[in-house]
Amino acid sequence: MSGHGIRGRAAIVGAALAGLGEAPGRSSEEIAVEASVKALAEAGLTTRHVDAVFGSLPGNSNPLSALLIAEMLGIQPKFTDNNRTGGSTFLSYTQMAAMALDAGLCETALIFYGSNQRTAAGKLVSSVKPFAYEAPYAPIFPATSYALAASRHMHEYGTTREQLAAVAVAARVWANKNPEAFMRGPLTVADVLASRMVSSPLTARDCCLVTDGGAAIVMTRADRARHLPKKPVYLLGAAAATTHMNIVAMADLTRTAAIDSGQRAMAMAGVSPRDFDVVELYDAFTINTVLFLEDLGFCAKGEGGPFVASGAIAPGGSLPVNTNGGGLSCVHPGMYGMFTLVEAVRQLRGEGGERQVAGAELALCHGNGGVLSSQITNVLGTEITL
Repeated sequence: MSGHGIRGRAAIVGAALAGLGEAPGRSSEEIAVEASVKALAEAGLTTRHVDAVFGSLPGNSNPLSALLIAEMLGIQPKFTDNNRTGGSTFLSYTQMAAMALDAGLCETALIFYGSNQRTAAGKLVSSVKPFAYEAPYAPIFPATSYALAASRHMHEYGTTREQLAAVAVAARVWANKNPEAFMRGPLTVADVLASRMVSSPLTARDCCLVTDGGAAIVMTRADRARHLPKKPVYLLGAAAATTHMNIVAMADLTRTAAIDSGQRAMAMAGVSPRDFDVVELYDAFTINTVLFLEDLGFCAKGEGGPFVASGAIAPGGSLPVNTNGGGLSCVHPGMYGMFTLVEAVRQLRGEGGERQVAGAELALCHGNGGVLSSQITNVLGTEITL
């Protein structure tokens, strides 16, 4: 075990999903509680063992959500956090939990999320609104912000709509191997291009789903994790970086703070892009996957379009990406970051079923918050990677 930061000091020992797709009649809180109880049961623990709670609920529904879920679960924790950086939030909680565990501030950390966005609202609900200078132009928020990034990438590097569509197609092929995925069935590049235009150049199939769903993970110290029922998945590296809040303040629409967060997380873990067996990215829009593959070092800047169009990220490709179907075809209940973590844990445990990546030992999870604003990278690995 390295002495570099928090590398390998804490592990995920429970991971669970709840209410995926549609959960009519259920609140966001109820979905989060179900996921939490399932994750604890998987870890061989109960709410009595939890002394740290991290989590958020969608939009502005519960600004004190960590306090609320702790109360609903009957937990009186020593440490709580419901800091919000958008969809990337949950990958910062793993870092904070690892630090708290390593410092002896807690013994068992629960990280949760739950949302009934599809059945309650029927559309994407964001807590962030268009900037004052944007609002007069009536942007479709946040899609128009990502459409700007896609347009700029197309202008600078010759990226095509067909290449963006290849991201959605790859996600659907993975989803077709996942019985929990909300959107399954055939999808072609032509289908993506022919779907309803949302904000040019992004069509409806270039945009994430709107679903219900919840997820939870349980973390504890590495020395304790080895004695619990499930194969531990260790946090080897974590880093966050933020460049702006509003898209109008983004210096370069084709370069995100993932360049920084990825380099530092991989440096902590002692790995490079070529070492990863599986990659889970926050794919709220097809352009996200292209940008993050470039910025995290999986291909050169400007080469993301040809890379995804080559089939590299689809089943059978050289770099399995979003193996559950991602936010484009599996689940996206407002914030997707938690689902990158749960899928990576399942892959590293060998629990992926038909979509399992053979011999997966090292995974990268990457979260995105706001409008390409907050970027957070986690590196997860099995015991062999310590």
